[in-house]
Amino acid sequence: MYSSVQKYTAELIGTFVLVLVGCGSAATAGEQLGFLGIAMAFGLSIVAMAYVIGPISGCHINPAVSLAMLLGKKLSGKDFAGYVVAQILGAVAGSALLYAIIDSTGQTVAGLGQNGFGEGYGIGISALMAVIVEIVLTFVFIYAILGVTASSDNRSTAGIVIGLSLVLVHILGIGLTGTSVNPARSFGPALLLGGDALSQLWVFVTAPFIGAALAAFAYRVLNSRT
Repeated sequence: MYSSVQKYTAELIGTFVLVLVGCGSAATAGEQLGFLGIAMAFGLSIVAMAYVIGPISGCHINPAVSLAMLLGKKLSGKDFAGYVVAQILGAVAGSALLYAIIDSTGQTVAGLGQNGFGEGYGIGISALMAVIVEIVLTFVFIYAILGVTASSDNRSTAGIVIGLSLVLVHILGIGLTGTSVNPARSFGPALLLGGDALSQLWVFVTAPFIGAALAAFAYRVLNSRT
């Protein structure tokens, strides 16, 4: 049995890695990597962390995942709060290091892999469509997580499936919103950049939580045997 401190620290580290590697790849090498490369950076971060911190905390590294586990009664209210705080701190720390890396070159820090929508971002979808996209993508991601983690028989492959599921939603979502599906991942870059990233943050906090809640409900209804 792991202590709360161990679990929360694991979530902080995991989210730090996800943001640093995923958002960092988008911010520093996005043109070279392309959408698939950025998607793989996010997905492989999950795979790597799943096999290190998964046994400790479950490797949520995403408040939307933690909400789904709370609704599925696999996480207590106390741990949900602890996980979310740790995830946000990890995301801010990852964003801060990424900011420092870019700033050290003398360049103006204009991007940290932040999410967004509207004119000048991706293909320029509206706020309403950004909400819909994030709800749907989060639903797909969380539904896959709930399915693969339902049985202990999948323990050895769950990390790979979850990581590839994150790659999947990023392939579509990067050109639309940058793909959040994770409020903490969006919060870190937005906090440090301010501007549009911060003013649009509400979409990338509310929509993933709605998508996660819908996924938890759908899993309970569709995947329960009578």
